[in-house]
Amino acid sequence: MCTGRCSRFIAVSLYPLAVISIICNIVLFFPGGDVKYAKDGHITEEVKYMGGLVGGGVLVLLPALYIHLTGTQGCCGNRCGMFLSIAFAAVGVAGALYSLIVAALGLQNGPLCKGTVFWSTPFKGDDGKYLSDSSSWRTCKEPKDVVQFNIGLFSTLAITSCLQVIFCLIQMINGLFGCLCGTCNAKGVL
Repeated sequence: MCTGRCSRFIAVSLYPLAVISIICNIVLFFPGGDVKYAKDGHITEEVKYMGGLVGGGVLVLLPALYIHLTGTQGCCGNRCGMFLSIAFAAVGVAGALYSLIVAALGLQNGPLCKGTVFWSTPFKGDDGKYLSDSSSWRTCKEPKDVVQFNIGLFSTLAITSCLQVIFCLIQMINGLFGCLCGTCNAKGVL
């Protein structure tokens, strides 16, 4: 496979992953689909770190755009362009790792929720044991089903971040081969 074609495949794969990360992070701001929790500041701390929006979103989307350009003929589809794609892919790895770390912390600490009287993070410090003990989820009275909500979205962020790291690492290797051997765009193989 040509390094230019591989770059296009990686970029096209990164686009939906970045969009999924952005959407997950935005949705996490509205547990139960209600804006009142965001307005009142009753949002899980890890959501405020915006790992999906900044890390898995913007810091992956920008390299994806450049990597896509390296797969086409023109100014970026050459050895220098492939060399720069290594640096852009490294930025993508950093962003995806940030998103992964934030998602892992969100899963480990659990959601901010209202128990019988006050707001707290009841699962913080139990090392994620609540994930396998669904009977403990009843501790959270409000927002409704917030534990499942957070588990689903933070898990999705973690999975997408892992895929983003893999694709960006592959692009770093592909960029190295493209830099050393050429992109084969000039040879008419796209």
